[in-house]
Amino acid sequence: MGETFSTKLEREYKTYSMEIAGRTLSVDVGRVAAQANGAAFMHYGDTTVLSTATASDKPRDGIDFFPLSVEFEEKLYSVGKIPGGFNKREGKASENAVLTARVIDRPMRPLFPKDYRNDVTLNNLVMSVDPQCRPELVAMLGSAIATSISDIPFDGPCAMTQMGLVDGEFVVNPSQEQWKNGDLQLTVASTAQKVIMIEAGANEVPEAQMIDAIYKCHAINQEIIAFINQIVAEVGKEKHAYESCAIPEEMFARMREIVTPEEMEEAVFTDVKQVREENIKQVTARLEEAFADNEEWLAVLGEAVYQYQKKTVRKMILKDHKRPDGRAITQIRPLAAEVDLIPRVHGSAMFTRGQTQICTVTTLAPLSEVQRIDGLDENEVNKRYMHHYNFPSYSVGETKPSRGPGRREIGHGALAEKALMPVLPSEEEFPYAIRTVSETFESNGSTSQASVCASTMSLMAAGVPIKKPVAGISCGLVTGETDDDYLVLTDIQGLEDFFGDMDFKVAGTHDGITAIQMDIKIHGLTRPIVEEAIAKTKEAREYILNEVITPCISEPRESVNEYAPKIIQIQIDPQKIGDVVGQRGKTINTIIERTGVKIDITDDGAVSVCGTDAAMMQKAIDMIQIITTDFEEGMVLTGKVVSIKEFGAFIEFAPGKEGMVHISKIARERIAHVEDVLTLGDIVKVVCLGKDKMGRLSFSIKDVKN
Repeated sequence: MGETFSTKLEREYKTYSMEIAGRTLSVDVGRVAAQANGAAFMHYGDTTVLSTATASDKPRDGIDFFPLSVEFEEKLYSVGKIPGGFNKREGKASENAVLTARVIDRPMRPLFPKDYRNDVTLNNLVMSVDPQCRPELVAMLGSAIATSISDIPFDGPCAMTQMGLVDGEFVVNPSQEQWKNGDLQLTVASTAQKVIMIEAGANEVPEAQMIDAIYKCHAINQEIIAFINQIVAEVGKEKHAYESCAIPEEMFARMREIVTPEEMEEAVFTDVKQVREENIKQVTARLEEAFADNEEWLAVLGEAVYQYQKKTVRKMILKDHKRPDGRAITQIRPLAAEVDLIPRVHGSAMFTRGQTQICTVTTLAPLSEVQRIDGLDENEVNKRYMHHYNFPSYSVGETKPSRGPGRREIGHGALAEKALMPVLPSEEEFPYAIRTVSETFESNGSTSQASVCASTMSLMAAGVPIKKPVAGISCGLVTGETDDDYLVLTDIQGLEDFFGDMDFKVAGTHDGITAIQMDIKIHGLTRPIVEEAIAKTKEAREYILNEVITPCISEPRESVNEYAPKIIQIQIDPQKIGDVVGQRGKTINTIIERTGVKIDITDDGAVSVCGTDAAMMQKAIDMIQIITTDFEEGMVLTGKVVSIKEFGAFIEFAPGKEGMVHISKIARERIAHVEDVLTLGDIVKVVCLGKDKMGRLSFSIKDVKN
């Protein structure tokens, strides 16, 4: 018999920890996933996330962008759930996972080298969720740490903090409950010097209070960055060398000889996107002809022309204060608004800003049609308001097949949804599920904020009693060599977005901000830039509200339109719910079959009856009220004869609710047979006589007073 050998593996690793918002954040380095370029095993309270950063050895051929992929994997075992569906395993990323990945991507992408073409994946595996410590925040920090300690070129570290507002007080890194129910959902990312990303949903938070919250987060980020720097100093890897994909400077010099800066400026200086694109095609054709014998330069010509345009536009704006379409720095493009342009839908509106045009359609439905989300929450989440955004290729004059919404569409839809949520009526005020769909007809900059404007009008046109109208606008930025050399642009078009340094989207009412999303391409913003951008977006959205939205539709319609379902709500005794539902749903299904309505009943006895025929809706309400009513002496009811016996007739007042009229109580004169007076299906009025000697309720036809 051979000997059995065993060894005990003892992997050395280091743990680092710090206190954030009264909870311990700890990071294990070297404990797991050692084959990744960088890995951070994150713990915040009982929330556990494995964050990894990996990069390919070589650049990807034939691309002119940095191929970064960010994943946020929600595992339902993290909250003690088994996934639903036939396969019983997690499927494609949820909307929350997509949005979280975008929030991680946006601040980190600008910190990688612009000429880096190696594939990089940042993966965040959520393994355990503590409701007091949001996994999204832990993943954000984990990605920053994993990348910072890896050998992947990265100009970090960066850090992120979330801020809530509960009962008027700021809460750092709020719990899931505080995050959902508070007045602020703010995420701020920073480097050691500047703010690099802002994402916010807010319940009309004033601009000054929002700025205060942003810089409270920025201050906390500095503590986290010091913590990350400590980790990097001890276990960080040396950054690897990479093959630069930068355009050769001698190529730019030759391009400027063939197409002078003045010619390039003339090519891009137009407010018509199609004209500019045609001009650039002609410029590119001249350069292709000139470089016909240089395959190396031809291979990167598209990126080189892009860079030439970018330098031209930035110089025009920053030095000459000239925008490509000739507008002033704070001037908004021409605006137009229209409602009710789509027949038969429940509400529609179109908002146009220059060559950006959005049509939003509103659909109303009973609360039974809310979206049910099986996510990383202790309970199933019901989503009553849904905003969906579509961006077809024709909106930018391109052709490609539709493959369903991508991450950008999901992100834009969620941003508009976030902007409008604070002004929606409660379920008690307006017992409907609400869906708005923004269709992009044309796109040339900031379609997400145009969809906010179109949606607020569409909701009002549909008769949704929103508290206040909401408008959105975007500001851009062009920076120079120093922090003081910059220009903030109001209402950026596509070209200014592509070639500029910032897309700062802000939506809100007259009284405050409801949503922010800030994307930048540089290493952060100074406080004066943030304050100026917020001030300019406030001024612009006030103009849109006063001069465009209000003249088009000043307030919500008094009622929903003729094609929308109508809803009547009543309250019943919760102990009577079983009577309305009936055995195996027989009673409620009979009511639905007879009236054609939809009926929703909540556990607290709130009953919603939904339909388009007012008479049938009232009939259903009458049935439910009869079923839940205790009959008393003297009560007069109307019912249908459903059964005839020798001793009397049974009258149905509502499904499952019947009473018996004795033969002696049918007619004033004596009758030998019930059939002499009544036949099946007769509709009769009866009066309740109270209980007989046996304790049974009895009814009379002959004693009904005319």
